[in-house]
Amino acid sequence: MGQVADGVTSANTGSSENAEPGQSSEPASRGLLSRFFGQRPMEEEAPQVEMPPKPAPAPLGLGNLRKMRVGDVAIPKVEIEAVPVSITRDELVEKFRQHGYSRLPVFKETLDTPLGLVHLKDLALEYGFGSGNGRFSLRKLIRPLLYVPPSMPIGVLLQKMQVQRTHMALVIDEYGGVDGLLTLEDLIEQVIGEIEDEHDEADDAYWREEKPGQWVVQARAPVNEFEAQIGMRLSDEEADDEIDSMGGLVFMQLGRVPARGEVVVTENGVEYEVVDADPRRIKRLRVRLPGVAPAE
Repeated sequence: MGQVADGVTSANTGSSENAEPGQSSEPASRGLLSRFFGQRPMEEEAPQVEMPPKPAPAPLGLGNLRKMRVGDVAIPKVEIEAVPVSITRDELVEKFRQHGYSRLPVFKETLDTPLGLVHLKDLALEYGFGSGNGRFSLRKLIRPLLYVPPSMPIGVLLQKMQVQRTHMALVIDEYGGVDGLLTLEDLIEQVIGEIEDEHDEADDAYWREEKPGQWVVQARAPVNEFEAQIGMRLSDEEADDEIDSMGGLVFMQLGRVPARGEVVVTENGVEYEVVDADPRRIKRLRVRLPGVAPAE
């Protein structure tokens, strides 16, 4: 060890003596030490090692199957379209035609005593196509549906629907009453986004006037275009740069995503009713201008 120390000392001394004026001897000594201990000189940068790219994360929607609950997605009870078991054939046909659904829940006396669901296809096969001469009985068309608690993860419900081959479930509260309704489409939309079918409004139909002063508006409708349509300003000048859509306008008013069925009344007297929404975004609104009474 003494020889090593002496050698290093003499090397340092020699380097200092032979160094040109104004030059430091540090690089030479550091290079000798680095070679002795098998290390690279500090002036040399270590080569950059390229790490393999990380796999792309799973789509965000897949996590909703575990995180979201049935109560987060269900249609509230007040918006459920259902039929009594005593309904006539013509009334049932009109109900399907009016709402455009392929399945409707069936109840005995009230919605809190559900019996199952009726499928439009079963009605057509049994009583349509010239075969509807017999006495109408809705009971023999009733199919079973699922009854689930609001706390159930939607992924569990999706599996149950697959196993039992049903597309509809009623949400039952702690007292046994009906609290809401879900379909298979509602669950899938939480994963892949909204599913448009032939009964949904066209992409270019941002709004539809239900009656004078009352409109059903897509949440993505541009605020300035709808303002031009109704001839009234809905947002203030300060919010113009922050708000582009009607859904964003309502979100800014509340500071959160409103629940389906919630009503927001602004200072200028305009009333916004949330027709369709999920926990992530608003989908459709019903806009009532000042002086327009809500439908009973």
